[in-house]
Order: sequence, then structure tokens, then C-alpha cells
Amino acid sequence: MELSDREYGELVKARAKPSPLWRDLIWAFGVGGAVCALGQALLEGYQSLGLDRDQAGTAVSVTLILAASVLTGLGWFDKLAKRAGAGTLVPITGFANAMVSPALEFKSEGFITGTAAKLFVVAGPVLVFGISASAVYGVILWALGG
Repeated sequence: MELSDREYGELVKARAKPSPLWRDLIWAFGVGGAVCALGQALLEGYQSLGLDRDQAGTAVSVTLILAASVLTGLGWFDKLAKRAGAGTLVPITGFANAMVSPALEFKSEGFITGTAAKLFVVAGPVLVFGISASAVYGVILWALGG
């Protein structure tokens, strides 16, 4: 059976379940807020242990990256993301998941050609753009005398 692109689109549209928008929004807001609240609690906890604000901020970042990486490795982050949607994309946890997922997916290809090579598949373009943009912005700021 051959279908045109239009016919295939209509078939998919007819069989797709409608997305419960408000429920998805509430879940995303709740999970994203919970991750941020956890980060704030960690920050205050690390400060109470004697770290200054900058050191505590670094410790929070490392803790959230480690937690997201471990949850990704255990397969729990994906289960949470299916339920919470965009709420799991709080930048630091989403970025950690984006780094670890491809590495785990290709680990059967070996350490170098699998895990190490695929580690930056998703994050690589983000890093390249971020570094390039910061260099361009720095040159513009320098040229304007800032």
C-alpha cells in the first residue's frame, strides 16, 4: 500500500491521541520547579557546611549533573521525562541527560568509538555555538570599548 505524504499525514493525525495540554503544563511546571527547589536546598545546605556562595554553587552544579547522569544510566530519567515533559529540561539536568544518553546508547561499540565518540553528539553543537557566540560577543564588546 503506497501512501502520499498528505495521506500519511492524515492517517497519523486520525490515529494520534490528543495531548492533554493543561496536564502537561502543570507537570512540567511542577517538575521543573522541584528541580530548582532542590538546587536551592542544596545551595543552602552546602553553604551551611561552610562553603562560600561560589563554591556552594559549583557543588550544586556538580551534584545535579551527577544525579541526572546516574538517573539517566539507570533508565529513570527517561521515565520521569515521559511523565514530566519539558520540566526535566531545566538546563543543567537536561544537559547532563543529553550528554550521557548517546554515550550509553553506543557503549556496545567500544569505549573510544562508541562511548567517547558519541558523548558530544548532542552537546557538541551546543558547546561549539556557545563558545563561538561568546568569542564574537567579546570582540564586539572590545570593539565598542567595553
